[in-house]
Amino acid sequence: MADPAVPPLAVRGGRRGIPGLRLFGMTHGFQRATLIFGVVLIVIFLLAALLAPWIAPYGLAQNAADGVDFVRQQPPSGQHWLGTSVRGEDVLSRVLYGARTALYVIAVSLVLSLFAGVPLGLISGYVGRWVDRVLVLFMDAMFAFPTLLLAIVVSIMVAGGNSSKLGGVLSAAVAITVIFVPQYFRVVRNATVAVKNEPYVDAARVSGASTLRILYRHIFANVTQSLPVIITLNGAEAILTLAGLGFLGFGIEPTQAAEWGFDLNKALQDVPNGIWWTGVFPGAAIVLVVLGMTLVGESLNEVLNPLLRTRRGVDAAAPEQEAADA
Repeated sequence: MADPAVPPLAVRGGRRGIPGLRLFGMTHGFQRATLIFGVVLIVIFLLAALLAPWIAPYGLAQNAADGVDFVRQQPPSGQHWLGTSVRGEDVLSRVLYGARTALYVIAVSLVLSLFAGVPLGLISGYVGRWVDRVLVLFMDAMFAFPTLLLAIVVSIMVAGGNSSKLGGVLSAAVAITVIFVPQYFRVVRNATVAVKNEPYVDAARVSGASTLRILYRHIFANVTQSLPVIITLNGAEAILTLAGLGFLGFGIEPTQAAEWGFDLNKALQDVPNGIWWTGVFPGAAIVLVVLGMTLVGESLNEVLNPLLRTRRGVDAAAPEQEAADA
């Protein structure tokens, strides 16, 4: 995935409003509509993940109730709103618990990626010399690998055959982290190179400030303006990578945690028999969550990117100027 081209913004003084409302106020028209739609999808995903144990009608691997087994591959009905799977599990419950698993993996992978990629990017861009060359070479080598193949290799190394909930979530999160770290490193490193010779950085250096203080007090705030965009887009990519791992059989044991990619894999054999509900609903969950995060990420990119804001301002002013000239 290409890095969003978001130049760093200068830190402005003055009162700060609520960031979310301030960004929302900077949107208009179709862009605001897509942002609202994306936020709604993400909120639904978060609510489903956080409230899954309370709103799911059955357990994630439950295939019987009151001593009676569920009918396998039962179409959607009053008892099972989204039908049942080939193993007799309630599809709705699997979808809701799958959102919980996805949220765990996204949160862990993004936190690990930020804590690894951002400091390395700051150090590489500011220090330069052989440190920069070594880190850039290493990150480019990681970035050259196909993402899913790299995730599979890392997942096998981390899991060590352990497909429990903790082992599966951790292996998937670490595998996705290895993919994301070079992206954060490249964005932060390039932005650091661009601002490390600015007058305010030179002033801090002349005043005797330590390297650590300069990095985190004077540079960090000016090179991380694009991180919200990358985080939302990487959240979408994490969903797809997790689904790919589960689909290929490198996910989590189905009795330990629900995972949309694994459920899609098991639904393949149902397609020739006209059983559509076992694959449509997990697939729709993946599509909607990825769509929501992508819409929010693209909207934030247009809001935070000064070039795009300037272009929109010129485009908006052109009709008014033409009317005035007429």
